[in-house]
Amino acid sequence: MTDAMTTAITYSEFGGPEVLTVWLFWFALGAAVITAIVWSLVGLPDDAVVRTITVLVIACPHALGLAIPLVVSIATERAARGGVLVKDRLALESMRTVGAVLFDKTGTLTKGEPVVSEVFAVDGFDSDRVLTLAAAAEADSEHPLAKAIVRAGADQQLRVPRSTGFSSSPAVGVTATVEQSVIRVGGPYLLAEEEASELPIAEEWRAGGAIILHVIQDGRVIGALKLADEIRPESREAVDALHALGVQVVMITGDAEAVAQSVADELGIDRVFAGVRPEDKAAKVAELQHEGRKVAMVGDGVNDAPALAQADVGLAIGAGTDVAIASAGVILASDDPRSVLSVIELSRAAYRKMQQNLWWAAGYNLISVPLAAGVLAPIGFILPMSVGAILMSLSTIVVALNAQLLGRLDLTPDTTTRGILRRS
Repeated sequence: MTDAMTTAITYSEFGGPEVLTVWLFWFALGAAVITAIVWSLVGLPDDAVVRTITVLVIACPHALGLAIPLVVSIATERAARGGVLVKDRLALESMRTVGAVLFDKTGTLTKGEPVVSEVFAVDGFDSDRVLTLAAAAEADSEHPLAKAIVRAGADQQLRVPRSTGFSSSPAVGVTATVEQSVIRVGGPYLLAEEEASELPIAEEWRAGGAIILHVIQDGRVIGALKLADEIRPESREAVDALHALGVQVVMITGDAEAVAQSVADELGIDRVFAGVRPEDKAAKVAELQHEGRKVAMVGDGVNDAPALAQADVGLAIGAGTDVAIASAGVILASDDPRSVLSVIELSRAAYRKMQQNLWWAAGYNLISVPLAAGVLAPIGFILPMSVGAILMSLSTIVVALNAQLLGRLDLTPDTTTRGILRRS
C-alpha cells in the first residue's frame, strides 16, 4: 500500500499534482504581479499590497496538492478492505482502460481441483495398474492434475510404490522410475516426444471436453486417464460483466484445443489460446498488446509469472505462488474471478474523483484569483482578505470530502458484478 501511494504522488496521467502546482505557482505569481502593478498605477499603493496578498492567499495550492494523493490513499485503503492489495498504483490506474482480460484457465476460471473420472487400460493391463503407476510417477509433483491422480489412487486404496528419478517438464508431463520401469504421464506434447499415438478412447473423451493424460511405460502407451476440472460458478457472471463493460475476455491454457474450447463455449469467452507452453504465455500477452489492446492478465502459478510481468496489469490470485504474486501489480485475496471487476470499478471511480478534484481545485483558482485581484472593483465589489482565507480553506475541505465518498464504494465481487450487469 505504501508503494502504491508513493508512486501516485510521483506520476499521474494528469501530469502529477506537482506539475499542476508549478503551473498554479506561475499563474498566482503572474496574477499577483499584475495586481500590484495595476493598483499602483491607479494610485492606490495600499490597496495594491492588500489585493496582492489576497491573491497569494487564495492561490495557496492546498486543494490541488491533495486532489490526487488523497484519492489514491483512500482508493488503496478501500481496495485492501475489499480484498484487493494494490502493489502498484499505476496498475490500478491502468485498469480503467483495459481492453482485454486474459485468464489462465486452471485455478482461475476453473476450481483447479480436477478429479479422475475414468481410467482406460490397454490389453495386458487393468485400470488399477495403470492408475497405480501413474500415481507413483506423479507423487512428487505439485501440479493440480498430479494431485488429482494421487488422490484417486488413495481413494481406491491402491498400494502405490515409491518412485525415483522424478522430473517434470512444463506442458509435457512427468517422468519417474517405478519398479524398474520408466513411467511417463502427460498430454499431447509427451506423445509427440515419444512418437506415440493417442489411444482411440481419447477422441470420445475429448468430445466431452475432458482433460486427457496418457500413461507410458518404457516407451509404450499402456493407458489413459480422463480428468475433469469443474468450472467456478462465478466465472460465467465475470465473463458476462466484462462483456457489459466492453472488455474482451481471453483464456490461455496448456490444455488441448478441444478441452479449452469446451470451457470457452460454456462461459462465452471471446478468444482462446490452447496448448500454450508456460514459456510462451508472455508472447501471447505481447500478441494481444500488438493488436492495440491494453491487457490485464489473471493467473496464479509459477508458469504465469512472465505473462503477469508482460501484461499492462498483472493480477495474481492471493492463493497462488509467491513468484506469481511478486510479478503482479495487483493481488486478489479471493479466488473469485469477479474480483477483477471490483478492480476495474475502483479504478474508474478513483479516476472520476481525481477529475472532479482537479477541476474543482483549478476552477476555484480561475474564478477566485481574479476576484481577489479586484476585477469587480469598478462595480463596487472587492473580496476581503479574510473571505479569501476562508475560501482557500473551504476548497481544501471540499476536495477532502469528495475523496472520502470513495469509501462508500462496495467492492464485494457479487455486488460489483450485479451492479454492472444491472446497468448494461
